[in-house]
Amino acid sequence: MTGAPGEADPSLAAVEIPAASVSLSTGSVYPENTAAGFELATRMGYDGVEVMVGIDEISQDEDSVEHLRDYHQIPVVAIHAPCLLVTQRVWGTEPWRKLERSAELAKRLDAGVVVVHPPFRWQRDYAKGFVEGLVGLEEETGVAFAVENMYPWRTVRRAFQGYAPGWNPVEQSYSNVTLDLSHAATAGSDVISMADALGSRLRHVHMTDGSGSARDEHLVPGRGRQPCGEFLELLANRAFGGHVVIEINTRRAANRALREEDLAEALAFTRLHLAAAVHAEFVVGPEGSVERHPFDASELQRERRGVDGAAGGT
Repeated sequence: MTGAPGEADPSLAAVEIPAASVSLSTGSVYPENTAAGFELATRMGYDGVEVMVGIDEISQDEDSVEHLRDYHQIPVVAIHAPCLLVTQRVWGTEPWRKLERSAELAKRLDAGVVVVHPPFRWQRDYAKGFVEGLVGLEEETGVAFAVENMYPWRTVRRAFQGYAPGWNPVEQSYSNVTLDLSHAATAGSDVISMADALGSRLRHVHMTDGSGSARDEHLVPGRGRQPCGEFLELLANRAFGGHVVIEINTRRAANRALREEDLAEALAFTRLHLAAAVHAEFVVGPEGSVERHPFDASELQRERRGVDGAAGGT
């Protein structure tokens, strides 16, 4: 419904694509290898690649990763340090050396971000100096270490803390944070509130989905219960300039064609929602004059929420 003469209709909005790129984590193609990740990302039209340094030997070899980047002519936007349970012996067992080596690879590949998990509780010495140590590494290397949100470990009877100083980076003083929507679902976290609390500290996003089960699912965005679309629109309206990386689980795909369908759906969903509504800057006034109409994205969001509430309220 249009407003009074001279008032722009918020439903008639243009679309502005923010600076954020949509990249693919090589972990999304497992059990295929890193080379397949680069090939699929390029062929399917992703903007870049996040390299998951894992049990795949190609991912551990700097020369091989650089060759893949150059061969496919696709940028590497981030390195995911080998800090999973299954990668405890990748690049040795000393955790700080793993981060240093991740930063070295990031700089070699012109990637500005290293994604890292908080330490496990049993890594006591590493955990004790983790927050301060990252500050020193960032100053020394010029690379952003974006600490990823995790989740409590849950059994049938109880939940317990598997990470130190904690699984929730919002509660810590990290300069850079990665938000993973599947991890948020497992933790029962409100990812919108987390993004609000982080503000400019939100550096990197793992776009995925989850149903809220105790198992970290990494579903295709839109197939779970996370507010993936709303979250992406929030990033767009904030002109988020970091990287949005698709990190989904396709290991159950029976063949390459089905894996490609999941990757294509995830990319399409993300690009569709990663766009900000932009109100017309100029409108025609009641006397036929052209007038500037400044637009506030938050105003449009409030209007939309009001319409939704009126339609679905009790």
